[in-house]
Amino acid sequence: MPEVTSAPLLLAAVGLLAYLLGSVPFGIVVARVFGLGDLRAIGSGNIGATNVLRTGNKLAAFLTLILDAGKGGIAVLIAWALVGEDAAQVAGLAAFIGHLYPIWLGFRGGKGVATFLGTLLALAWPLGLAACATWLVAAGIFRMSSLAALVSAALAAPFAWLLGFPQFVFLIILLAAFVFFRHAANIQRIVSGTEPRIGQKG
Repeated sequence: MPEVTSAPLLLAAVGLLAYLLGSVPFGIVVARVFGLGDLRAIGSGNIGATNVLRTGNKLAAFLTLILDAGKGGIAVLIAWALVGEDAAQVAGLAAFIGHLYPIWLGFRGGKGVATFLGTLLALAWPLGLAACATWLVAAGIFRMSSLAALVSAALAAPFAWLLGFPQFVFLIILLAAFVFFRHAANIQRIVSGTEPRIGQKG
C-alpha cells in the first residue's frame, strides 16, 4: 500500500482529471482519421490496438497502442511531478478505469492492456519493461494478444515485489483483476480453442 500524504480532495481532483484523460477513446479516433470506419463495428468491437490491427492497418494499430499506453503513463507522471507518489497511483488507477469505462462512450470501453502497461512503465520503468517483455514473449509463443495480456497481468505483481517495488503491488493486483475481468469472454474462447490469433482480420 502507498503512503498517503496528500489531501483527500486533491487526490479526488487528480483522480477525476486522470479518469477523463483515460476516457478518451483513441482507438475510435485513430480509426476514423485513417478512414477505417467505426471500430465498434469491426472484429471484436473492442476499441483497443488489437482490434485496430484486425483492419489490416498496422500504423493505425501502433498509434492506438502508443496513445492508449500514454494515457496511463502521462497521468502517472504528471500527478507524481505535481503532487506525489500517492497521487501518481491514484492517477494510474483512474486513467485505467477511464479506459475501461469511458464516460464519452456510455461507459463501454476497452480491456485496458496498453493503459496497464503504460501505467507500469511510468510507475517504475524496470517493472514496466518486465511486463512488456512478458507480453511479447507470450504473444510470440501463443499468437494470442489476450493470452499474452493475461500472462503479463498475472506476473506483474510478482515482478514488482522481486524488482523492489512493493509499494505498487496492491495497485497492480487491482489493475490485473480488472484485466482478467474484462477478458472473461476471451478466457472462455481460449479454453474452447476459438480465440482469434494476432493479426487475424475480423
